[in-house]
Amino acid sequence: MEEINCISCIIKSTAAGILGEKELEVMEDNSAKVSFKKGEVIFKQGSFSSNIIYLRTGLVKLHMAGHQKEQIIKIVKAPAYLGIPTTFGDKINNYSATALEETNACFIDIKTFKQLIHKNGEFAYELIINMCKNELTNFHNWVNLSQKHLNGRMADTVLFFSRDIYRKDEFELPLRRSELADLICTSRETVSRILTDFYKEKILSVKGREIKILKKKLLEQISKMG
Repeated sequence: MEEINCISCIIKSTAAGILGEKELEVMEDNSAKVSFKKGEVIFKQGSFSSNIIYLRTGLVKLHMAGHQKEQIIKIVKAPAYLGIPTTFGDKINNYSATALEETNACFIDIKTFKQLIHKNGEFAYELIINMCKNELTNFHNWVNLSQKHLNGRMADTVLFFSRDIYRKDEFELPLRRSELADLICTSRETVSRILTDFYKEKILSVKGREIKILKKKLLEQISKMG
């Protein structure tokens, strides 16, 4: 862990940007910056939560162990907060977070974070707006997951990484085939079969984890039709 300078940080959240200099000094005095390598666990399901985590850079998967297998709940790209609902709820992490690439995060003491919420209404308002947007996105994702066929789910996933994570049509997937299966609720073999089908139909170029979208409109149509 190392000290951070919240005042001069150029990757502040919209909410933190509202805070005054003295408030940022308080946050800095009660925060620590931690770096994680690819594959390292940021926090684990079932562990006690005493911090709000702000991802400054990097990419993270949120995943939960179920009765039969693990489920990837969400892929989160920095900058973003992690752990607000859990920490304000029952104080026990209900899921795990693992870095998919080199990630830098700020661990903010929960008591300090709560004090800032109580004292600064604008800060609290921005956090609520952010949480509402995330919740609506989650609702849409779970409806798609429950109602779309597997080809539609895979098309959604490829387009998500292209549009929301890397913002280009050629990229390297951060997930293994088994992790993709955990994300779209199927088997590793089915994921491989669908990607092979997309490759044969020249919708995608697939070389290991390297993906290139060749027919974006067709992929979007598969996503839309489900």
